[in-house]
Amino acid sequence: MDVIQMTRELGKAIQQDDRYIAYTLAKQVNDEDKELQADIEKFSELRKKLSLAMSMENSDSEKLNSIDSELKAVYQKIMSNKNMIVFNSAQSELENLINNINQIISLCANGENPDTCTPSSNCGGSCATCGGCG
Repeated sequence: MDVIQMTRELGKAIQQDDRYIAYTLAKQVNDEDKELQADIEKFSELRKKLSLAMSMENSDSEKLNSIDSELKAVYQKIMSNKNMIVFNSAQSELENLINNINQIISLCANGENPDTCTPSSNCGGSCATCGGCG
């Protein structure tokens, strides 16, 4: 079996993992939550409205503050939605899994022993600002 085929098998294993399953179920619940979707749409519209208001030459600070306050309130409502809380937790768990997998692959590509290399628990997943794994 070549490396690409083995990677495809890893992809299948990831899709069978409880963290992936929990993420996809939470995503589906969010997608079906009409109130949450309406709030997300309202948040997006307010962001555009705020951006437009900020780009105007003579921005009305009172209007900007009003839009900003409404934007923050809608964001808080979205983030306190029980379905969004479950989704964010599931997404974080899946991201941790993927980060660990990526770290192991990177460690192995740098010559570490595949059986003993250990991913760093404080890795954010971005190698751009990293001083190295392990």
